[in-house]
Amino acid sequence: MQEHDMNQLFKRFFAYAQATERTRLYLIAVGSLSLILLSMNVYSRSVAQYNELDLQATAQAIAGEEIGGETTNGSLPAGLAEMPSFQAPVSIISSGIPRLVNMETIIPDRPRVVVTTYSVEQGDNLFDIASRFALQPETVLWGNYEVLQDNPQFLSPGQELNILPTDGVYYRWNQGDALPSVAEFFGVSVDDVLAWPGNGLDPYQTEIESPGIADGSWLIIPGGKRELRDWGPPAITRSDPASAAYYGAGSCGQIYEGAVGTNTFVWPTTQTSISGYDFNPSIHPGLDIAGAEGNAVYSVDSGVVVFAGWSEYGYGFLIVVDHGTGWQSAYAHLSGVSVTCGQSVAQGTVIGAVGNTGNSSGAHLHFELQSELYGKVSPWNYLSP
Repeated sequence: MQEHDMNQLFKRFFAYAQATERTRLYLIAVGSLSLILLSMNVYSRSVAQYNELDLQATAQAIAGEEIGGETTNGSLPAGLAEMPSFQAPVSIISSGIPRLVNMETIIPDRPRVVVTTYSVEQGDNLFDIASRFALQPETVLWGNYEVLQDNPQFLSPGQELNILPTDGVYYRWNQGDALPSVAEFFGVSVDDVLAWPGNGLDPYQTEIESPGIADGSWLIIPGGKRELRDWGPPAITRSDPASAAYYGAGSCGQIYEGAVGTNTFVWPTTQTSISGYDFNPSIHPGLDIAGAEGNAVYSVDSGVVVFAGWSEYGYGFLIVVDHGTGWQSAYAHLSGVSVTCGQSVAQGTVIGAVGNTGNSSGAHLHFELQSELYGKVSPWNYLSP
């Protein structure tokens, strides 16, 4: 064989050997990877099977305690595995999310269901007190008729007021009262009265016709309402001013003729700001206009004086002017009166002075405007700017 042929033969042999080696290495790599995957699969199945067996054993052990307890020899029933013993975690972190122990128990505030009291302080007014306890102003009056008699002007420092836990009426039970009648009068149901915890009545045991409530006991009527007494001057016409004789010494006798207004109204003082209570149709049917004692008070429209003098109902020195058009104006707590009964006055005439008489907590003018058609109205809607 020639030398050239021998060289070609050796080259082919070595090329074959190299290819065979690469194939061998490839097969080894593929085999190793397959073996690893197979091992992982076997391990996963083993772990799952162990967990399932452990869970079954635990369930059987628990079931064995519930249905049979121990066997006669003190061991678990046959076929039941013992529960694995508890092992404490190595650290608080390994047991899950740590939670610090709170040694202080916080109890939320409970809604108040009984009446409390409040001592009136200097500068208090009905609206501020009601707002402080989240109540309607009417509720403060309805809870304190014996003290305030429905008149916010009667409020004075040192008074002890009942503060209801909810809006409604505070009612003193009288012998002979009937629950249905009391509830109807205040516009609520009998169940409303029985269900209020502060009344101490069992809604399931109390007999409606014979509730066994002691005479003089006080009941909270939640949601109850009633009309408030109007302490202001009544409607006084020039044709019958004597109808207001009960109201005080300032009442007038018969009046025949006099000036007639224009149905336009100017402010009764030079100041137009409030110094106390604003208009509220149910508890304060007028404006408390700011002013220093002695400041001039003017007639808001032309008319005839039908009341001039002292009022017995907390308004102090009072003037009422009938304007002859179905309207009348009232000026209260005056320090002085500059007009007389039956006197005709023109719009803007000085009729008196700002004062602090009657049930008043400081110098101001209490002003009311009343219509035959609408009753007492908000002066804000009628006084010229």
